[in-house]
Amino acid sequence: MGPGGWGCWGGAAGGAPAPPQARRLRRPDELEIVAFERTHFTSYSACGIPYWVGGAVEDRDQLVARTPQEHRERHIDLRLRTEVTEIDVSGRRVRAHDLESGNEYWTPYDKLVIATGARPIRPDMPGADAAGVHGVQTLDDGQSLIDTLTRTEGRRAVVVGAGYIGVEMAEALLRRGFEVTVVNRGAEPMATLDPDMGRLVRRAMEGMGITMVDDTEVTALRTGEDGRVRAVVTKDAEYPADVVVMGIGVEPVTGLAREAGLPLGAHGGLLTDLAMRVRGHTDIWAGGDCVEVLNLVSGQEQYIPLGTHANKHGQVIGTNVGGGYATFPGVVGTAVSKVCELEIARTGLRERDARRAGLQYEAVVIESTSRAGYYPDASPMTVKMIAERNTGRLLGVQIIGGEGAGKRVDIAAVALTAAMTVEQMTALDLGYAPPFSPVWDPILVAARKAVRKVRETS
Repeated sequence: MGPGGWGCWGGAAGGAPAPPQARRLRRPDELEIVAFERTHFTSYSACGIPYWVGGAVEDRDQLVARTPQEHRERHIDLRLRTEVTEIDVSGRRVRAHDLESGNEYWTPYDKLVIATGARPIRPDMPGADAAGVHGVQTLDDGQSLIDTLTRTEGRRAVVVGAGYIGVEMAEALLRRGFEVTVVNRGAEPMATLDPDMGRLVRRAMEGMGITMVDDTEVTALRTGEDGRVRAVVTKDAEYPADVVVMGIGVEPVTGLAREAGLPLGAHGGLLTDLAMRVRGHTDIWAGGDCVEVLNLVSGQEQYIPLGTHANKHGQVIGTNVGGGYATFPGVVGTAVSKVCELEIARTGLRERDARRAGLQYEAVVIESTSRAGYYPDASPMTVKMIAERNTGRLLGVQIIGGEGAGKRVDIAAVALTAAMTVEQMTALDLGYAPPFSPVWDPILVAARKAVRKVRETS
């Protein structure tokens, strides 16, 4: 690249927004942009893949926010099916490998953006790479899974893991007419929740006809003579499977960054400053699922791979590389998901997070409804709220319920960002009408109960 040029490595949520944002600030004659992407796609919603697999989204292209051609029309030199295999920090260059032609070449940079994302964790066990075993991280992964689901004659699916991807894929497979078994290492599904709230998720999934196998470690995947997966094996049982989806989480893709001597955190993600610049390197930025972020509630670095954060990272990086100024202060750990009609949401700290951070706390749980109890289709909702002992500062909220439950977590996310106390929350002027909420919103009911609990123990 010539003077003022930069390379962006990674074309999904973290990397894709950066080049267009930089281009808005700098003309092509001022800033040359080269972007490397190892898959066939850029600027797509990985979060939408389970809903495409399940049929709620009919066409793959609906998940694509910006096509490769649209990037190129903005004078971005986008190189698909090209994987970066080495970063030479001292030489300010990267080695690229064209996956179609096999050619390798070096490209110099003035500024480098690393947005390599995350990959599904594949346990080191027999059969993990067998045909019919799928991870779900990219559009290529989603297409491969759909092809398998379309071809297979059997209707037995096993999902290994019960985090966000696991429960969402369980729903997708159920909607496609498969008999679904979820094998989970934890005592309850959704380890991002406290066990008492995860228990509600398990009961709901069982009520939907999903077989839940908790507190169980998968030891192998048994294959047939044709090399295709036939069963998921645990210490005590074997679960027949025509297709297996690995949903046990993801890990940051930072191997090359480690080899290049770039700083990594305790969770394996790259460490950056508030401008998303890699610490100790003035001309290297990183964002998306390959970085660790500051949790504003605990004050600790965390690995939270979510598209919401990744998109913000991309905007911040693009602004800074383009000559502007922007920062990403951190997160409070908000996430929302669903399995069939059950909405699952959380923000802030779980009880074990609070203990790990050395915080003393009180926790309360309330039962309420999404609408006024007398209004048609009011659905039950459980809210758990955690507050700091003595100060009453809100530490976290978890919500399980029907339609209208999940997005209420945003109220708590704002309160956490503002470092509000639960007593301050009770005075929030929230919208009310019977079709939308009881006169005391469930979040406020939980806050009132938390205030009483904090006062009792102060």
